[in-house]
Amino acid sequence: MPRIDFSGVYAGSMLAYDIACAVRERYHGTVPMATNAQLPVLACDIGGSHISVALCRKDPLRVDQVRSAVYPSDITAEGFLLLLGELGASVSVDFGELAGVTLAVPNPFDIEAGISLIQHKLQFLFGLDLRLAVATRFGLPPSRVRFVHDAGAFLLGEMAIGAARNTGRAVGITLGTGIGTAFCRSGHLVARGPGIPPGGEIWNLRFEDGIVEDFVSARAIQRICERRTGHGCDVADLAAAAPEDEIARAIFAEFGRYLGKALRAFLTDFTPDLVVLGGGIAHAAELFLPNVLREIDETKMRVAVSSMLDRAALAGAASAWFNGGIADDSPAKLASTVAFSDLA
Repeated sequence: MPRIDFSGVYAGSMLAYDIACAVRERYHGTVPMATNAQLPVLACDIGGSHISVALCRKDPLRVDQVRSAVYPSDITAEGFLLLLGELGASVSVDFGELAGVTLAVPNPFDIEAGISLIQHKLQFLFGLDLRLAVATRFGLPPSRVRFVHDAGAFLLGEMAIGAARNTGRAVGITLGTGIGTAFCRSGHLVARGPGIPPGGEIWNLRFEDGIVEDFVSARAIQRICERRTGHGCDVADLAAAAPEDEIARAIFAEFGRYLGKALRAFLTDFTPDLVVLGGGIAHAAELFLPNVLREIDETKMRVAVSSMLDRAALAGAASAWFNGGIADDSPAKLASTVAFSDLA
């Protein structure tokens, strides 16, 4: 198994770094898992306030029996694992018949070690050996619990059975609390190369008088709303009101202009065949997509809304598992992905 240089990745997270180092040492040398193509995998999408699971099968890839639950902000690690186990049981009672569990997780996350480095949300998971905890919960060997970055899982799902199917070069954009980005070239997630921003991320790049996430996120929509109306708003409620509310439509239109400008500024050089929009805000795409398309018209970039929406990350996590791994030409970027063939 190739060794990976983690220097500089964990600045400010030394506790999680120490734990991750110990976990990596534990799993180096593990015998690779022999995957039975006939067995389903339990795919999980871990969000900042929800968990979704599905039983997924191969040939053809199918996402069945999706179950979701919102968890409280004060949930503990044990409570989280209990909820995950209950959701898993609701789609597959006999865990012995699972090939394994694959989880789409937010950044920053040490994919190889199975350690969350997130501190601004999911704090109850910070530093936890999530691979071992999930394996214990489902009665599986740790080698049968694997991880992929959520934005990467979203794009893999769209390329496998969604809007980006049969697309050679694609970018996935997830619009929610923040903005997530993933780049695919020849069916593989990539985090560096011509036209790809540093680390394959755009959320923290300088944009207008701040960074991209200041203008393209749920928080950005709420700020536009406050500036235009004098009070905040819930993004879902705002979208629901838009058909009868001119101000709501204007807020989403402004959001669309910023999103289009960001896509033009940071994705044009990658020359994607398609940009796929997903995440919670994409449910209201009809309210902002026209302005996005106007802003990128001269680039000839094609943009599509996810055809799977909330199921895309589940499909992508399963696709990565069944296809034996996902290549990444930037192994230092563990927060995005590491080839699954290198994990065992």
